[in-house]
Amino acid sequence: MKSQPRIAIIGGGPAGLMCARILQRHGIEPTVYDADAAVDSRDPGGTLDLHADSGQIALEDAGLMAAFTASARPEGQAKSRRDQHGAVLAGFVPDAGDAAAPEIDRGRLRVLLHDSLRPGTVRWGHELLRTTPVGGGVHRLAFANGTGAEADLVIGADGAWSKVRPRLTDAAPHYLGVAFLDVRFDDVDTRHPAVAALVGDGHLFAADGDGRAVIVQRNSNGVVRGYVAFRAEPDWHVGADLDLADRAAVRSHLLREFSGWSTDLHPLLTDTDGDYIPRSFWALPAPLTWDHVPGITLIGDAAHLMAPFGGHGANLALLDGAELAHALAEEATVDDAIARYEATMFARSGELAAGANEGLRRFFATTSPDAPHLPPDHAQEHENYLARAAEYRRRRAGEARIER
Repeated sequence: MKSQPRIAIIGGGPAGLMCARILQRHGIEPTVYDADAAVDSRDPGGTLDLHADSGQIALEDAGLMAAFTASARPEGQAKSRRDQHGAVLAGFVPDAGDAAAPEIDRGRLRVLLHDSLRPGTVRWGHELLRTTPVGGGVHRLAFANGTGAEADLVIGADGAWSKVRPRLTDAAPHYLGVAFLDVRFDDVDTRHPAVAALVGDGHLFAADGDGRAVIVQRNSNGVVRGYVAFRAEPDWHVGADLDLADRAAVRSHLLREFSGWSTDLHPLLTDTDGDYIPRSFWALPAPLTWDHVPGITLIGDAAHLMAPFGGHGANLALLDGAELAHALAEEATVDDAIARYEATMFARSGELAAGANEGLRRFFATTSPDAPHLPPDHAQEHENYLARAAEYRRRRAGEARIER
């Protein structure tokens, strides 16, 4: 790009920080605006598996693979599936050296990306209120703290409830029909040995085929985090006259809701450290596209919010940020870069989002007792990640040779 555009990235999550990092490696200086007070001012959530064919490619482009590997947990790729009686239905243990989808805590990833940026790149405490076009692809930004800015390119990396998205599409997230309670177990090997034994080194998925499930994962520092989930409306606890801050009442409610479950699994419902935090999962229509608007685009969940099944959300967010940054460095104009990025992103994210949303629906569906249990083949899944990563790099190398 011949001149330096004023680039405003709205959102300091994985997508926005990755985009900023690679732009800086190309000599382009963006500004990132985030509503949080600091990089570690709130609970960032649990753990992520970063796939070889997406998240890891972005980290490699960013020069951060060594830092990622130092914090990642390849053993966290282990998975097990159980029914409501505690019977093991399927399991996966990664081979030594398997690096197809290692785990990293969300907070560690955010700090890793943030610390790779030049000081002052992120403006904390800047909650976006609105964007207003002022002509020629330029947009005016208004923030809740009373400040404002103008940008030649606004990149909406502001997640599910993006304030940038309405400039591009009327599409809005819809509720996926499953209520989640966030649970956490600290010092698990000492204080919660039953939970530690159930979860192992990685993930535990337990479901009863009647819309109820427990999904928990080992994090760093002896922590297990995850969800107790069941089909319900987002405000289900109001109808149940249940105070979620009353842990004893919530535990009693869950024991009634999961009354058909083995007592061996009850610690996952009742022994959490801290309050039960309500979560709800939403998704944008999939596939989602929009007509080009000069000077503005979306990356990550702002562009393709989807169910967490398959773990594609954060991985696509990182790859979105990387690919948009490369396009901005290599194309003649901002709008040429947006067009190149969006064409690739639409094609990739639409199929994965539709599959993830369907995966959640099927996992929480009511199925007959004799329905076949078909868990994913995780070994094949890992081979696919690696094969797609190799193909991605071959294709990109070929495109670079043609351009020369």
